Amino acid sequence: MLEYPDDLKYTDSHEYIRLDGDVATVGITAFAIDQLGDVVFIELPSPGSSIAKGERFGTVESVKAVEDIYAPVTGEVLEANTELVDNPEQIGEDPYGVSWLLKVKLQDISELDTAMPAAEYRSKVTGV
Repeated sequence: MLEYPDDLKYTDSHEYIRLDGDVATVGITAFAIDQLGDVVFIELPSPGSSIAKGERFGTVESVKAVEDIYAPVTGEVLEANTELVDNPEQIGEDPYGVSWLLKVKLQDISELDTAMPAAEYRSKVTGV
């Protein structure tokens, strides 16, 4: 059974956000990883670059498909998970822990108001 931690916020495009002060850790959900299958390539922006809510900031390529990753928040990229770029197959091992994608300094915390709580996201992807 796939997990959706209650302390995270989720988007329709299957990204998650973990908030720590004004820094958001962004990743893709266990559901998205499960749908992708074996991931073979990840492209992420460089630290210091800016991302804008709703805009594409990277891609995840699997043996099944290439999917864009969309920014759930606007802000400055503080850190990109280069370990995943070098070893993309590890993304499925711990999606909400070591397999985060970006750490972003938020420009406007109110952007998270439109993100879903875990129960709503879980219901959306499982139909339960």
